[in-house]
Amino acid sequence: MSERARIALPWLATVVLVTLNLRPFLTAIGPLTPTIAAHTGLGLQALAWLTLLPMVLMGAGTWPAPAVLRRLGARPTLALALVLLAAGCALRLLPAWLIATAALCGVGVALVQGMLPGLIKLHTPGHVAAMMGVYSAALMGGGALGAQLSPLALQVGLDWTQSLALWALPVLAALLLAWWQLGRMATPAAAAGGRGAATGWLLRRPRTWYLMLAFGLMNGGYASMVAWMAPHYQALGMSASRSGTLVALLSVAQACAALLLPLLATRGGSDRRPWLWFTLACQALGFALLAWAPMAMPLAACALLGVGLGGCFAFFMLVALDHLHAPLQAGALNALMQGGGFLLSALPPWLMARLHQGSGSFAPGWWMQCALALLVAALVARLAPSGFERAMRAPVA
Repeated sequence: MSERARIALPWLATVVLVTLNLRPFLTAIGPLTPTIAAHTGLGLQALAWLTLLPMVLMGAGTWPAPAVLRRLGARPTLALALVLLAAGCALRLLPAWLIATAALCGVGVALVQGMLPGLIKLHTPGHVAAMMGVYSAALMGGGALGAQLSPLALQVGLDWTQSLALWALPVLAALLLAWWQLGRMATPAAAAGGRGAATGWLLRRPRTWYLMLAFGLMNGGYASMVAWMAPHYQALGMSASRSGTLVALLSVAQACAALLLPLLATRGGSDRRPWLWFTLACQALGFALLAWAPMAMPLAACALLGVGLGGCFAFFMLVALDHLHAPLQAGALNALMQGGGFLLSALPPWLMARLHQGSGSFAPGWWMQCALALLVAALVARLAPSGFERAMRAPVA
């Protein structure tokens, strides 16, 4: 085996294992919501914070990630992030700490999401689309595991705190692998380009804020699905385990779309917009089905939304990386897009809770998400690759 293969295969395994751990702490909550509410007395507004708070912190915490990466280096930064995530999962054994654990997990995930795309572009420059597809697929696949395995853990005798805390174990496995692998790989400062991974100049570019807006509105659909799809179907008479299966199906469809669509897109040039429009159309149709006829075609709605949300996420990650050639600069732009985007994406689940409180139904919230998908489709029109260099170099008044 060549030296390149000896590095590439463990690096691929590291990316997959680390990324698989970034969503179970979120997706495990939805199917267990009635159980958690029964044992803690928390209402829907309070339970919404278990999704809203991590999303906010995944946004705010992603912004300083490039600075932490520059100061500490790749290996210590990733280790710190995974320690925070493992601690957040383990402390869910203590119900009184439930909101605090959401904060710990959110900060840990923010650091990973803020640094890993740039490292992927740095260490696998010839396979960025494929690796970002793997990254996005592992992200969604981890969501499927969280939604499916946590309700099953209840069925085999664990209580709800243990079902949530067990996700600390795979995080520790990822920590060990990442510590070993990054010790074998150099992350030279020169790879960042002239301005390194600094973010100040990026914040003076309107395009950075435009990407945050579009990504945040799109990702709000994912946050709303994680928070409210299982309670939506349980309110319609579906069991917790079956609603968890629907969340898992959603995540599996997301993973498949995130992996396969970027590979298909490599044959169609560098313009990601047709693929973004396709995935946003899938989202709009899926949300309309949830609002209009949720029990008629639940599997079709989940499949459509999985393809739409998973594929759209992967293409937005690629669009951000496409804007700049230097890997860590591109990674910093990606981190800012995620940071502002995740802050914004925390709002739709809260709005859905408010709409549910006023109407007694989740349908108005799903129609809101349908409208937001169409709005993002209009925003995508400006993301032509021919304008990337001009957008990042244009002087700001």
